Amino acid sequence: MTNGLDPALRAGRTWRDWAVDAVLFCVAVFLGMVVLGVVKEQGELPGWAAELDPLLGLVACLALWWRRGFPLAVALIGLPAVALATSALPAGAVIVTNVALRLRWRRALVTLAAYVVCMVPSGLLLSGHAEDLWFDAVFCLAYLLASFAWGHALRSRRLLVQRLRVDAERARAEHERRLADARRGERQAIAREMHDVLAHRISLLSVHAGALAYRTRQAEAGAGPALNSTEVAQSAEVIRGNAHEAVEELQEVLHLLHAEGGGEPVSLLPRIQDIDGLVADARATGQPVDFHTELTADAVHELRSQLHRTVYRVAQEGLTNARKHAPGTPVSVCLTGGPGTGLTVEVRNGLPAPPDTADTGEAIPGTGAGLTGLAERVRLDGGTLDHTAADNTFTLRARLPWPER
Repeated sequence: MTNGLDPALRAGRTWRDWAVDAVLFCVAVFLGMVVLGVVKEQGELPGWAAELDPLLGLVACLALWWRRGFPLAVALIGLPAVALATSALPAGAVIVTNVALRLRWRRALVTLAAYVVCMVPSGLLLSGHAEDLWFDAVFCLAYLLASFAWGHALRSRRLLVQRLRVDAERARAEHERRLADARRGERQAIAREMHDVLAHRISLLSVHAGALAYRTRQAEAGAGPALNSTEVAQSAEVIRGNAHEAVEELQEVLHLLHAEGGGEPVSLLPRIQDIDGLVADARATGQPVDFHTELTADAVHELRSQLHRTVYRVAQEGLTNARKHAPGTPVSVCLTGGPGTGLTVEVRNGLPAPPDTADTGEAIPGTGAGLTGLAERVRLDGGTLDHTAADNTFTLRARLPWPER
């Protein structure tokens, strides 16, 4: 009969539980013998009750071993023993406490009522003195209610401990989830950095190498002048320089990946003023770039570092995409805005020529995720990114907030 056991309090018996049960059994037997001896000395029990009392007390004490798994069955078995035997009173206190501790509250109250109904009349029946009737009745009620209240207190404490454990486990799981989200966010941020940092350098390398290969093929076919040693040396020097910078920037990204709490490398925190360097690198490859800014140095100095980097990445992505997809077409980079009106970064370039008119070989491969990552970066800064292709012009435009001073 275990259907009355509260599922919240079900648990396997540990060595500590066995020790507690053994102590309770021994204490119940000892106190039962003491109570029985005192009552017999006073001669308050009828003859039949005195002979039956030890047996019923022993049954109640033995039932305590099964009180954890079968609280309702143990309560029903101990009911006649506690009602008729004075030696079962210590064991009865444990049984009633166990009822309040382990049964659902409705079953526990019904069981308590059954004990009251059985114990009070039997106590009056077994009492040898009429003047002690009220005392015996009050004693039985106090005995039952005190045991039940103690069991309820233990139940409340155990449920509170279990609830705290569940809350702690939930908090731990939530903390681990937040850590996982943070790690995933960091990996995505590092992936965007690697794309933004390396795509620009790799596209420069590809343009120089493609131009060198194209001139060589033209010379071999007799369609153009042969490259002299100076031109070859200059192209090789440009390729070597960009490759060296690409490796250094990759090392800085990897350093960021393995860093534990240190700041980002300085070169990974570019500023708006560094866009001049982007434009210079693009012009060195032969890409016609027009750069125009309406931002003053004092106003730009007050912008957040994150906003500096976002503006820089928008310009970098626009130049890289123009170099990969529309090589040789004019590109314009324009920065406008001010405090209170917002900051706008706009990169325009002509649409790519048909594949058969391209004169630098195969198109530069890309990941296809540059604009997606850039849009996420702009969104995190509270801005918007849009790109359109109209009137033979591709426009990449980012609008970023610029609060009042």
